[in-house]
Amino acid sequence: MDNSFFEQVFWGNTLRAYCMFGGIILLGLLFKRIVSRFLSQLLFKLFKKFADEVRIETFIALLLKPFEFFISVSSLYLAINQLKHPLEVVIFTYKKAKITEIFTLGEFLDKLFLFFIILSIFWIFLRIIDFIAHVFMYKAAKSDNKADDQLVPFLKELFKFIVYFIGFFVLLGYVFEVNALSLITGLGIGGIAIALAAKESLENLIGSFTIFIDKPFTVGDLVKVDGVEGTIEKVGFRSTILRSTDKTTIIIPNRAMIDGVLENLTRRNYRRVKFNIGITYETNSDILKRIIVEINAFLTLHPHTSDNTVTFDSFGDSALNIQVLYLVENIDYSEYLKIKEEVNFKVIELVNQHGSEFAYPTQRTVGGEKLKAPPTP
Repeated sequence: MDNSFFEQVFWGNTLRAYCMFGGIILLGLLFKRIVSRFLSQLLFKLFKKFADEVRIETFIALLLKPFEFFISVSSLYLAINQLKHPLEVVIFTYKKAKITEIFTLGEFLDKLFLFFIILSIFWIFLRIIDFIAHVFMYKAAKSDNKADDQLVPFLKELFKFIVYFIGFFVLLGYVFEVNALSLITGLGIGGIAIALAAKESLENLIGSFTIFIDKPFTVGDLVKVDGVEGTIEKVGFRSTILRSTDKTTIIIPNRAMIDGVLENLTRRNYRRVKFNIGITYETNSDILKRIIVEINAFLTLHPHTSDNTVTFDSFGDSALNIQVLYLVENIDYSEYLKIKEEVNFKVIELVNQHGSEFAYPTQRTVGGEKLKAPPTP
């Protein structure tokens, strides 16, 4: 075919330029998935020894979209640069050092594509941090040290924050041509105001470091902070996430976690159980003694209870009150509830077995007036 055919000009560009424009975009769309997987597999070789227990598909799944975005932006940039019109169209003019400068549509697109390319590169770095954190979490799950489960998510957030911070100033410097150092030093009073506004955030950040240094709790611990009870799920920069027994998410600032009264319920050796039961006044003293002895014997022989005390506590308005006190080994909360239930059923069984009954408030009518039944020991 005659080359003059491709040299025909339409709307300021040759037919060859349009063909190159369409061809590059088509190749980018067709091969971005294949190239992305290849680049991901190539990059995984750097982490192969470190992540020998983690499947490569996990790494590819994390990096596939950032690489595809990078390839799409790069392809579109190369395709548009095959055209001349309307890239040379002047958008506006400005003066720089007493010299009039022009800003064309092509320069604007260059800045825009540079913005997205830098964004995609830092996106790749963030996904690599996610993968490294995933590997460490996998290894931490295999160890008995719960502090690792708490430290890895925190370090993940810390390094991602550093990447965000660096990326922000790289964009300012390369895309918007702002001198980052001059910007920071030129904040002046505004910088002081920002620092004061960020005071609480800084205190919470310091609180998070204090938590990791002192280790008052780890992920998975059941804690109570100023009356709020829940299981530790995550310790972040600003706050700690708890999950209550009714599965409600509770978010507490780190400053409150270290300043408030904190009880680590998981680290206690035992859970204390105390309750009273009321026996009817018709029960004679011998039966009452046998009930007390047998409840006490059951608790003594139980494999998960200790330091039990069962006593005839007091004379109630309508019942003989027996106080039951015992300790349960610090096991899973659901198991703890099952043990309490087991003890409660045994108490009912023993009371019924001896022909006694549980008391409840009763009233007697005397002269048309209702009176509480008096104790008749």
